[in-house]
Amino acid sequence: GLKPQLSALAAAAPTGVGKMGKWLPATCQGCTSWCSKQVYVIDGRAVKVRGNPHSKVNKGAGCPRSHLGIQQVYDPDRIKTPMKRTNPKKGRNEDPKFVPISWDEALNTIADKIMELRNNNETHKYMLMRGRYSYMRDVLYDRMTKIIGSPNNISHSSLCAEAEKFGPYYTEGIWSYRQYDVVNAHYVLLWGADPLAANRQVSYYSKVWGDVVDKATIAIVEPRLSASAGKADEWLPIKPGQDGALAVAISHILLTEGLWYKPFVGDFTEGKNLFISGQTVDEEGFEEIHTNGIVKYWNLELKDKTPEWAAEITGISVEQIRRVAIGFGQAAPHAISWLGGGPCMQVRGGYTAMAVHALNGIVGAVDNVGGTLKANKEYTGKFPKPNDFMDDIAKKGKKHEKIDQRGRLHIPCIKSGKPGSGVITNNAADGILNDDPYEIKVAIGYMNNFSFSAPQPERWERALSKIPFLVHITTNASEYSWFSDIVLPDTHHMFEKWGYVKAIGNGYRHVTLMQPIIKNVWDYKIDETEIPWLIAEKLAERGFDNMLRHFKEYKDPETGKAPTNEKEFALYALKYVTQKLWDPAKYNGGDKFSGWEEFTKIGVW
Repeated sequence: GLKPQLSALAAAAPTGVGKMGKWLPATCQGCTSWCSKQVYVIDGRAVKVRGNPHSKVNKGAGCPRSHLGIQQVYDPDRIKTPMKRTNPKKGRNEDPKFVPISWDEALNTIADKIMELRNNNETHKYMLMRGRYSYMRDVLYDRMTKIIGSPNNISHSSLCAEAEKFGPYYTEGIWSYRQYDVVNAHYVLLWGADPLAANRQVSYYSKVWGDVVDKATIAIVEPRLSASAGKADEWLPIKPGQDGALAVAISHILLTEGLWYKPFVGDFTEGKNLFISGQTVDEEGFEEIHTNGIVKYWNLELKDKTPEWAAEITGISVEQIRRVAIGFGQAAPHAISWLGGGPCMQVRGGYTAMAVHALNGIVGAVDNVGGTLKANKEYTGKFPKPNDFMDDIAKKGKKHEKIDQRGRLHIPCIKSGKPGSGVITNNAADGILNDDPYEIKVAIGYMNNFSFSAPQPERWERALSKIPFLVHITTNASEYSWFSDIVLPDTHHMFEKWGYVKAIGNGYRHVTLMQPIIKNVWDYKIDETEIPWLIAEKLAERGFDNMLRHFKEYKDPETGKAPTNEKEFALYALKYVTQKLWDPAKYNGGDKFSGWEEFTKIGVW
C-alpha cells in the first residue's frame, strides 16, 4: 500500500528530506530588538525560525524579520569570496569592476596598507567605520584601532538613536534606552514610536499589544497613520518636527489643571495651585519630593505654552490636545510618555527628547509600575586592555583629533555630560572631504552603508571616493561597497558567527548568544573577531606583532589555552567576555548555568 511507496520516495529524495532536525539557539539582528531565537537545522541547513522560549524579554515571540533571515543567509547574491576593485577611478558612475581574489591576497593587501601608515608615522590616517554590531565589537572597533595607533573609530550611533537618550539623560541622569511596562499602564502616549512594526522589542509588544489595547488608552503623535496609529484611541497627525511644541503644551495643561502626580512631584505649601497661564510662580512656595525644578521649568518654558499656542504650530486641535493631556494626567502614575526616533533625530531634537521625557516625571511614571523603567544589570566583562601593546607610534597617533571633529565649539557633541564624548557620524564625511584635521588614507567599514543611510548621503559618496584605500566587510554588496577597493564576505548574524548582544524589555535584561549553527555555503569570516585575528597574523609576519600578542591574551577560561587561529580566537574571546554568566564559580545573578556547554544549549541568559 501507501507505506512502501512513501519509504521509496523518502529513499529517492534529496539529502535532508524526511530527516529529523534540531532546534538550535540563535539571535536575530534584523533590527535592534535583538531577539533570542531558535532555528530548526536539518543536516546543517536552516529551515525554520521561532522565538527562544527561554528569553523573558521576547517571551518566545518573533516578527517577520527573523523569518527573512533564512532568505538572507541563502541569498544567491551574497558576496561569496573576497573581491578587489580593478577600476582605479571612484565615483557614483564608476563601475568598480570587481574581480574575485583569495583571502590571502586580500589580507596581505590590507596589512601592507596598515604597515605603510605605521612606517610613515601616519597611523592616525587609519579609520574604522561601524554600523550594526555585536558586543564583540571592541576587538575590531576599539582594540585594533588603538593598537594600530588611530583615534578614528567612528560608529553610526548619531545616525541611529543617540538623541533619544538626551531625554532621559538631561532629565533623569540615565544615558540609555528605557523599558516600558505596557501591561500595567493605563495610558500610553507614543511619540513617533511604532511598537507594532519598528521599535525595540517589537516581538514582545506585538505579542502583548492586544492586552494593552483592552486595558489602556493609547494616543500616538505621528504624521503618518502607522500600524500602531491604526490601533490607537487617539491619533494626533502632527506637522513633522513640531513634537516639542505639543509636549510643552501638554505639560502646561498638566500643571494648570493640577494633574501632576503629587506623591512623586510634591505640591504647593499652601495647597493652592498657583500654576496659572502666563503667570510666574515663586519657587519657594513649592515643596518638591523626587523632582527638581518643576517651578523653574514652568517659569522658563511652560507658562505661555497654551494649547491654543500649540494648536497653531502643530496642526492639532485645542480640543484634542486638552483631551489627551487630561486623560494622560488622570492615568498618573501608570502613564507612559514614549519617545521614538522620529521626533528627536533632527535639528534641535535633543530638546524635544527632554520635553517628551519630562512628562514621565510630571506624572510620576519614572521607574514605576505601568511607567518607564531603567535598564537591568548584566554581568558580561570587558576584553583585555590594549595599553601594553600600544607602542610609541600608536600612542602618538592616538593623540590626534578625531576625524568627525567632535568637541569643537560649534559641535560640542555632548554625551554623558562630557563635551566631545559622543560621535558625530555625518561630520566624519566633511572631515574626510576637507582634510580637516588631516586626510584619511586607509579605512575599513563593516555592516554599514553610510552612503545610503546617512542624511545627505551624496557627501558620503564623495568622501568615500576620496579615500585611497577602502575595505568593506559585508554580507551583500551595497552602495558603500561600490566605493571600496576590497570587499570581504561577512558571516550572517543569525546562523554563522560567534558573538553576543544584550537587550532590555518587559522588565528584564537578556544576553543572547550568536553561534555558528549551519554549514557555511561559502568561505565567510566573522567581522569582529576572525578578520582582525587574520590581519594581526599578517602584521606579525611584517614585524609588527603587537596586535597578535594582544589577541593571545584572550584565553579560554575553561582550559587557560591561548588561541592559535582565528576560529579559536572567535570562540575564546566570547567565552572570556561572558564568563560571569555561565561559570557557576563567577555567578552574579540571573539565570544560573552549570557551565559553557549548558549556556550554548539554552542560548540566552
